[in-house]
Amino acid sequence: MIKKIFRWILTVIGIAAGSGLANLLIKYFEISNLFGYELTGFNYIASIVLGGLITGIIIFLVSPWIINLTVTTTKTLEKLLQGTPTSEIAVGILGLLVGLVIAYLISSGPITLIPFSWLAIALSIMLYGVMGYLGISIATKKREDLFNFATQIRRSSQKEKDKTVKPESRVMPKILDTSVIIDGRIADICKTGFVEGPLVIPSFVLEELRHIADSSDSLKRNRGRRGLDILNKIQNELDISVEIMEKDFEELSEVDTKLLKLAQVMAGSVITNDYNLNKVAEFQRVPVLNINELANAVKPVVLPGEEMVVQVIKDGKESGQGLAYLDDGTMIVVDGGRKFIGETIGVVVTSVLQTAAGRMIFVKPKSAVDKVS
Repeated sequence: MIKKIFRWILTVIGIAAGSGLANLLIKYFEISNLFGYELTGFNYIASIVLGGLITGIIIFLVSPWIINLTVTTTKTLEKLLQGTPTSEIAVGILGLLVGLVIAYLISSGPITLIPFSWLAIALSIMLYGVMGYLGISIATKKREDLFNFATQIRRSSQKEKDKTVKPESRVMPKILDTSVIIDGRIADICKTGFVEGPLVIPSFVLEELRHIADSSDSLKRNRGRRGLDILNKIQNELDISVEIMEKDFEELSEVDTKLLKLAQVMAGSVITNDYNLNKVAEFQRVPVLNINELANAVKPVVLPGEEMVVQVIKDGKESGQGLAYLDDGTMIVVDGGRKFIGETIGVVVTSVLQTAAGRMIFVKPKSAVDKVS
């Protein structure tokens, strides 16, 4: 039904266009001279009506093909736009507008001096098409430079504003990487209120999470689904601003590299628990918040000579050693504790070792220390 309506609409448009074309040929191109007599009065009206009918019939016959081509083109364009970041679409529209404005300025200037109106119209149409295409092409290809230029302008204006207005604290956007989302502790940290928003979730991180959640490996699949659940919890249950960033860097292949680039563009920081990403970010002067370092920082301080009670659960790497753990997961190495496996004993701290993986506490059974003393 809709196709029939559009078919008749196209036919009416074809009749109007045909009538206008016939009028143009008769008036401006003096086509009547080809027939040897002047087209006036009834003949003039009949010629215009005939031109409209001929064009209308042609459009009516070819309209199904035009409609099908339009539907196919629209679906293809829709799929293309769905896979294109919103920022790139916005930049493309801006470039198109700039190109059309330039084309208008040129067409309303030098082209109006052309004595042949039909040639001026043809050149104007070509100019609008070429300038519109160039505007979209240049804007999309140079979008990174445009973003960086806009960021520099924004920073400059902010500095000028800071000189005249009382400085206010600015909350730096925090970009989450895949590992810290899967880890899950970020939701509890946000719940405490120690982390201020906005939290930024890049689209390429969401895509990586989706691939992990669709993995054939059950362990990876569970980790990916856990990460998606954590994101839903942060967005729906916590009182913190969450922003999905559609910006992507197609020229970069690794997600970690994209994260650091996005942090530089947004003047934000990266939240992670990836040791290697932490080191690369420090090298590139990108602020990093490592939740492993946060966890180590909030662990209670243990000094040599302090006493504690632990349960030895297994033997250690060295001969005679036993291993115990605190509630926060800190490993305790019990010297000579192998014989106490399965027992809860009193121990005395001898030393504490801080490593990149965490904190290790070395202790001796209290009974052994009492014997020595």
